[in-house]
Parts: sequence; structure tokens; C-alpha cells
Amino acid sequence: MWFNQVHAILGASLVTHDQSLRSFASDNYAGVHPEVLTAIASANDGHQSAYGYDDYTKALQQKMRDEFGQQAETFVVFNGTGANVLALTAMMPRWGAVICSNLAHIETDEGGAPERVSGLKLFNVQHVHGKLTPESIATQVYDIDFEHRAQPLVVSITQSTEVGTVYSVAEIKAIADYCHENKLLLHLDGARIWNAAASLGVTFKEMITDTGVDVVSFGGTKNGVIAAEAVVVINPEAVDGLIFLRKLSMQLMSKMRFASAQLLALMENGLGMRSAAHANKMASHLRHLLEAKVEKGEITGLRFTNPTDANAVFACLPAEAIAKIREQVHFYDWDLKTNEVRWMCAFDTTEADVERFVGLISEALKP
Repeated sequence: MWFNQVHAILGASLVTHDQSLRSFASDNYAGVHPEVLTAIASANDGHQSAYGYDDYTKALQQKMRDEFGQQAETFVVFNGTGANVLALTAMMPRWGAVICSNLAHIETDEGGAPERVSGLKLFNVQHVHGKLTPESIATQVYDIDFEHRAQPLVVSITQSTEVGTVYSVAEIKAIADYCHENKLLLHLDGARIWNAAASLGVTFKEMITDTGVDVVSFGGTKNGVIAAEAVVVINPEAVDGLIFLRKLSMQLMSKMRFASAQLLALMENGLGMRSAAHANKMASHLRHLLEAKVEKGEITGLRFTNPTDANAVFACLPAEAIAKIREQVHFYDWDLKTNEVRWMCAFDTTEADVERFVGLISEALKP
């Protein structure tokens, strides 16, 4: 009765939006997957212990061990920035430094959080299509035990990378081997970890545990959940005090069952892999349609800048065409100097969405 009265009072003022709106700006723009919403609703009845002592978080711990190995320990957090900062803070002392790509999220898109929240030093190196190599990492591994320089102790890579490429299993293992031979730990930013695993057709254990990654920032938001990410510790000796740092870093949620239920939902019946594989497929569809039009001479002025391994397409095109297309569909600029843009697909992107977008691009780039 009270609910109906409140709804009658507030219903007219509830915010709504155009549900037909589609963008290629970010997979963050997509909503929550319907099966994840069902999982949230299922977790809602009754009372459960707070701060991670609930049945859902306990089940998630075991599921993550099944996925990554029985030594794995999972710390649920609110967001990717929190996961990255928390993981890196736990992986090194205050005098430590992190080697990362100059495109890495921790370098360019975390609002300075690693430096300002944890006081970390970042040593960034050049990338090749978003990837690091043992050789590029080695350019920052020097002055070991020299008191005047922050000590390189952790390497952080992103999978899939910021430009939509995917490290192969062999590439990750080569980096992990180099790290461990040089007394470095390896952190993997897995904001789009599902897209990478789906692209490679491998399990998380094959891609992460078996290659030698020490700690993972395990993403979910970009694959259909809301406010649910995790730090997964593969090597327990790689971290210190994580349980205390999570609270200190304001990443310990009280009603953790709702976040854990979402991550569990992604793992049930292959939902997370299916959703990511679909987003990848739509990005490939977008690229292939455009490549065909370029080859036939139906459009001009379009140049792809990175391989499309996962759910992102990067391309350069004339500024006037960018402006014209953006009048109807939103997407992000990547490099204003070169007119490079990023087009992202999500779990709910449809073939019709892609084909309509290709039509708009074609109209803007017709000879």
C-alpha cells in the first residue's frame, strides 16, 4: 500500500531517457545485462551479513578459485580505478614504482589516483599497438638499489589494451617470465578481461594463472554489471595488507552481496564470455563492412590505426566527417591531432546498430 502511494507521488517526476538511443562511445554506455538484473533481484530478499560475509561473496570466492586456481583470493570493490589503485598499493612499498604503457589507464585516465591516493611513481614506456614487451619494460629497469630513484617493482599491462588489441598467451608469459627473472611483480588491468579471453578462446586460468600474472584487476562494468569489480590475487606473496587497504581506500562495500551476485551471474552458464564475444563480433562486423566499402571505393578518407582484436575499432577520418557523423551517433575522439576516433561495441550492440552506423559513416565519406 505504502509503495503504491509513494510511486503515485514520485512516479511522474522519475527521470526517463530515450531507450532507442545507441552510441559507439563506450561499452560503459550500455545498461545492465537483464540476467545480471535478475541476479540482483534474487539477492535482494531477506537479510545477509554485511562487508563480504554473505553467501554470495563466499560463493564468488570459490568460483574465482575454480577459475584461477585454489590459491586465488578475491577482493570485491566498486570500480576499476579502485581495483587498480588498491592492487598496486598492496603490491609494493612506498618507495616502489610501476612500469606501464604511456597509454595505460593508470597513467592517463585515473585522474592521478595512483599518484595522489597511494603516492605511487609511474614509469611509462612506449607501446606498440598498446602492448609492452620485455624489451620495452627493460628500458626502465635500472638503478636498482640506487637511493635517488624510485625502485621499479611492478609492471602493469592492460588486457585487452587501451587501443583494443589483445596480448597473446605467449606474450603475457614472456612478460611474466622477464618480470620474475628481474624481481618484478606483474599486475594485469583487466577492465575488458572478458573481451580478451573471448577473443583468444581461452580460460582465465590459461590466460592469467598459467602465464605467471601475480594480481589481476578483474573487470565487470564494461561487460554488463554495475559497480562490481574485483582484485584477484593469484600469487598470495605478491600483496601485503590488502584486507586493510581495501577499507582504507574506501573500496569496502557494506552490501557486498549485490556486487558478488553480479560477478557470479557473469560466470554462470558462460554469460560473461558470450556477452564479450558478441561485443567483439559486432566490432569485427563494423570493421569488415567499412573495409569492404573502402576496397570498393564507396568511401574515401578512412584509415584504420590499430588491429581490431576485441570490441574496439580505431580509425582516422576527416574532421568534417567526424562532426557530421557525431550529429546522430556519439563516439569519442582519441587523438585530435590526427583525427583518430574510437568506436566501441557492447554486449547489447546489434547488427542493425552497426549497419545503421556504417550507413552514416558511408554518407559522410562518400567520394
